[in-house]
Amino acid sequence: MNMRSKPFIAFSLGVILLATAFVCGCTDSGPAPAETGTISVTGSTTVLPLAQLAAEAYMDAHREADIQVSGGGSSVGVKAVGEGTAEIGMASRELKSSESEAYPGLVRHVVAKDAIAIIVNPSNTVSDLSVAQIKSIYRGDVTNWKDVGGPDETIVVVGRDSASGTREYFLESVMDKEDFTTSQLEKNSNGAVRQTVAQTPGAIGYVGLGYLDGTVKAVPVNNGSATVDASVATVLSGEYPIARGLNMYTVGQPAGLAADYLAFIMSPDGQALVAEEGFVPIA
Repeated sequence: MNMRSKPFIAFSLGVILLATAFVCGCTDSGPAPAETGTISVTGSTTVLPLAQLAAEAYMDAHREADIQVSGGGSSVGVKAVGEGTAEIGMASRELKSSESEAYPGLVRHVVAKDAIAIIVNPSNTVSDLSVAQIKSIYRGDVTNWKDVGGPDETIVVVGRDSASGTREYFLESVMDKEDFTTSQLEKNSNGAVRQTVAQTPGAIGYVGLGYLDGTVKAVPVNNGSATVDASVATVLSGEYPIARGLNMYTVGQPAGLAADYLAFIMSPDGQALVAEEGFVPIA
């Protein structure tokens, strides 16, 4: 071998090594690199337990990811993502027209469906209510349970505060945007509504499907042709009349960790968490 050929051989070996490394890198069947960084997810207390559960599952598999989840209500979530203080805003309703005007770049991601369950104290004997009767109670036109098939007992109306997406949905779908009774007790979360109803014999309230438990009684709702329980099956069939989508909003299409987190929620594993929380999977 003459001395002039050595540089050419070294160059050729380098090219081969680089090509080998490139091919191996492209065809490696191992796990994709985990998403890293920190994002904030805030808003609806209805969506909150699902978001927390999904964040914990995601971070278990992606140790360098930090997903910080907090509540506050749908209005808080929309404002936070619109003004850039959170990467994802949770809302249990669609955007108000004022929000669409203020934050025109928001993109809606429906991650699950939910029913608004009507709840009373377990001691209440009322068997069912129509949407019209529920509206009359929340308007203050009906103030005693005996007028809607229940015991002779004063009705204590419990609802959500003005930051709540659940309240906004209830106002539109049940109240036809008519005012609530001024005697309504306003609570800042689904959990607070449930606790108040559980501890107050004459109370009525409304919560997301995932908040039903043995401390309260869910009242079947008459949809005009049948009396229907709030359940995953009746939401999917369209029989339950008070149902909605649960949403996460981003500014534009999501990227990085936010995109990966949302993709996880829509995956089979993520939708299994939706069902685990008592909501209705959509994928």
